[in-house]
Amino acid sequence: MQLLTTDVVVIGAGTAGLNAVREIEQAGRRWLLIENGAYGTTCARVGCMPSKLLIAAADGAHAVRMSAEFGIAVAAPVVDAAAVFARLRRERDRFVAGAVRGTEKLSADRRVRGTARFVAPTRVRVDDNLQIDARAVVIATGSTPNVPSPFAAVRDLILTSDDLFELDELPATLAVIGTGAIGLELGQALGRLGVAVTFFSSSATIGPLKDPEMQTAINASFRRAHTFHLGVEIVTVQKSAGGLTVGWRSTEGEHRSAEFGAVLVAAGRKPNLGKLNLAATGLALDDRGRPAWNATTTQCGDAPIFLAGDASGHRAILHEAADEGSIAGANAAAFPAVRPRARRAPLAIVFSSPQIASLGEQFSKLDAAAIAIGEVSFENQGRARVQNTNEGKMRLYADRSCSRLLGAELFGPEIEHVAHLLAWAVQNEMTVPELLRMPFYHPVIEEGVRTALRQLARQLQVERDCQREDFASAPGT
Repeated sequence: MQLLTTDVVVIGAGTAGLNAVREIEQAGRRWLLIENGAYGTTCARVGCMPSKLLIAAADGAHAVRMSAEFGIAVAAPVVDAAAVFARLRRERDRFVAGAVRGTEKLSADRRVRGTARFVAPTRVRVDDNLQIDARAVVIATGSTPNVPSPFAAVRDLILTSDDLFELDELPATLAVIGTGAIGLELGQALGRLGVAVTFFSSSATIGPLKDPEMQTAINASFRRAHTFHLGVEIVTVQKSAGGLTVGWRSTEGEHRSAEFGAVLVAAGRKPNLGKLNLAATGLALDDRGRPAWNATTTQCGDAPIFLAGDASGHRAILHEAADEGSIAGANAAAFPAVRPRARRAPLAIVFSSPQIASLGEQFSKLDAAAIAIGEVSFENQGRARVQNTNEGKMRLYADRSCSRLLGAELFGPEIEHVAHLLAWAVQNEMTVPELLRMPFYHPVIEEGVRTALRQLARQLQVERDCQREDFASAPGT
């Protein structure tokens, strides 16, 4: 067996791992990067990019169907599934190739292929032919789709986000298991491409938002287009003549079943930690096999072991993975001089239609007595009506003691852009009067933010800190 020593071992060559390597190299430390799969990030291969390519195709079909609303008569769209997926894979492969090239620019003698496992706190064995001793270790092994136990027996027959994009044909009917970001994005996109989609979830909610008022708006919108079975338990999944038959228990205890041409399991993703033999590190592990972890240092306990990206189970979002990789790499290189770093304001976006977003402090963790809430409906908002996208709601949460914006939940048109502006405001600790002094063009979706801010200003009784023009009227805002 070959024996090597280095300063830092990085396990996983995805977004977090590559950012960790960059920091270690800048610190002048030696490193080795271990990867057991194909190069290219989760985002590029099976996540952000291919899902948005599918959504773009679905939005094109939807726009054709909705054109009559603008007085434009066109024939119903004919969806060529093979062409849709061919373009998706062609563009996806371009993104993947870029990520692969970036990885292969790293020194070949520092890149190791194989499956890593711990045999001591900072000793890693790769397969059975290489052992590496290091001063510190960065774990950046990513995540895989979570497949609940009822689906284990038919694992080869179901779809997940790891294999959906390899299709050439669309099923006539589809069961989507999960109503989180992945399930909503992919399920709605396939529905717009002509698939009859039914959603199932053990949760009673649709999407990630926690505010009951927002859940009411989301439910009203999504249930108009699709069937949802919420708060149910999937009890059986069996192969049948027409595909798969799903059996479930309703909230009332009733047993029901239905046959679907295909089943997409979108029940979240789980960190890839099972093969690492973390017990050999000496770290105390919880009932899920995960060590104690600090989000500001990415350190596991007080050990020279750092956990970053999807493997941390913290926020499975690309920019968060990049940040955690950088923090982990810098602290692993500097160990034992570990330094905490402030994290960015939380920001999460679901690219459904309407879009869903949350930012800042979660509504469920706020003290209702300590906050004021400003809201706006998009039903009569000017730009939204112009575009025929006038549905949804926005709720802003501010601190009653200082009028600082704490967070927001949003559901509406082009929310990805509004959410960024509000996340920047939260991170900069801006107050309601300060935000009202910002320019708002007319007519734009962002005017809805001003409407909600004006409500907050009145509730917080801070109108005296605002300028008169902050409350000037305009049509359709």
